[in-house]
Amino acid sequence: MTQHQRLYVADAVRSAAGVLGNALLVEGGRVAAIGDADDLRGPRVAEERFAGGTVIPGLRDAHFHPVPYAAAISGMSVRDVVSIAELKDRLRASAARSSGPLIAMRLDDESLGEQRLPSRDDLDDAVDDRPVVVHRYCGHIAVVNSSALAVAGIDVGTPNPEGGVIDRDGAGRPTGVLRETAVELVSTRLSGSQPITRQQLLDALTGLAGLGLTSLGAMVRPGDGPWASLGNEVDLLADAGRKLPIKIHAYVIADNPESLAQAKDTLDEAGARIRWAGVKRFSDGSLGGHTAAMLDAYTDDPDATGTDRLGPTDRRMARAAIELGGSVAIHAIGDRACKETLDVFEDLIADGVEPSRLRLEHASVLTGDDIERTARLGVVASVQPSFLGSEVDWLERRVGVSRLARTYPFASLERAGAHLAGGSDCPVEPPHPLFGLALARDRAGIVPEEGLSPSSALRLFTDGGAHALGEPPPLAVGSPADFVILDRDPVAATPDEVRSAEVLETVVDGEAILVDHTRPVWLA
Repeated sequence: MTQHQRLYVADAVRSAAGVLGNALLVEGGRVAAIGDADDLRGPRVAEERFAGGTVIPGLRDAHFHPVPYAAAISGMSVRDVVSIAELKDRLRASAARSSGPLIAMRLDDESLGEQRLPSRDDLDDAVDDRPVVVHRYCGHIAVVNSSALAVAGIDVGTPNPEGGVIDRDGAGRPTGVLRETAVELVSTRLSGSQPITRQQLLDALTGLAGLGLTSLGAMVRPGDGPWASLGNEVDLLADAGRKLPIKIHAYVIADNPESLAQAKDTLDEAGARIRWAGVKRFSDGSLGGHTAAMLDAYTDDPDATGTDRLGPTDRRMARAAIELGGSVAIHAIGDRACKETLDVFEDLIADGVEPSRLRLEHASVLTGDDIERTARLGVVASVQPSFLGSEVDWLERRVGVSRLARTYPFASLERAGAHLAGGSDCPVEPPHPLFGLALARDRAGIVPEEGLSPSSALRLFTDGGAHALGEPPPLAVGSPADFVILDRDPVAATPDEVRSAEVLETVVDGEAILVDHTRPVWLA
């Protein structure tokens, strides 16, 4: 045995398939062997012991927004405010400490005493001398003040953009609430806010390694988007490329084949831990914002069926990504959006596209037929169990009892034979993969029969994520040595015990990632 071999010894090495031994041998950044420590030890093999620990495959988050996540850590989060008055106070205090446009993230109107979104007049009362943008936590709705509307030139005569809505009062005056693509009318016109720096991004990603994440399916834009003045996310990731602590598979939110091809060239030259993975497009919005496209009206709003965003551009971009050798990820939450997206995928498969290159992002509400069709087609259902944790107080009110049974239908998809991959959609939800793993099992009590078994929940964030991201099978001999040591066995542990598990070490390509645990990884 050679000098550069290292043996990791714990109580168990386990994958979703079961316990594989108690030791893992790494050589040249890859898994060399897994088995009994006594069989793998040697006089020239370095050894690390983790008494009480369990080695599992590296955790994958198949759907993540890394640059907005870094902004959420370093910027202003208002998820914890409980009234519009408190929101105003928070905005005034922030305005007193800063200059330029004021951007706040993660507002939850369901938690406000008023049970409504604020208006432009509310925000004007707080700050009226500069643009203010307050994003709903779903990322599909923002509220702006009069100054921001003026910067964007939005007034009574401004038409709704394709795929978006400008809310108006009875006189046709914009209320300040912007939905879907209407958000970009303001966000792309702002200047003077502070873009995320390379170091802020690297610090944020290193913190994720401390949570056990080794790979991300990163949704990135080649220019400013709805989150407002975050800069060119593709260029920022590429600039960080050779210093990235974890692996990034970038799905680019591009609007034309030229920008998609340019992003591919930029990312493919950036380093070994980052690659261009394909295109990301949208077919609808969010359940929380009543913009997810539904076949029938929302139970709590009989006049709303959501916002359709899928069109000819999406089909053109899907084919452009395939021609470039990438995958296609389409955001689809409502049952109508999922149905229409699966129609697109079915056409692509009929033309010879490999099904594993097609991803149904979120797959939140599905008809029974489309649960079966997702499995039959062989496409990936990229799901976010953490949504259940934040929607527990209002989900049934939105979709009603009958649709609730097929909302986040993890077990039904698995029984049908669908390929499932887990993620968080962070910063919509917290980045903690163990929280997602626990919620895949107990579902915060929502339709518990759709919960996954402990092994299946682990598979969701390991083998399932690797399949969705085009990575080799985790913990297979010859695969990259990407793994995590926990202080407990996540399959034997209860969901609450999984939530409180400690990550003892995260290893990527055979290298332990050093994490500064004094840095925040999440804010409210």
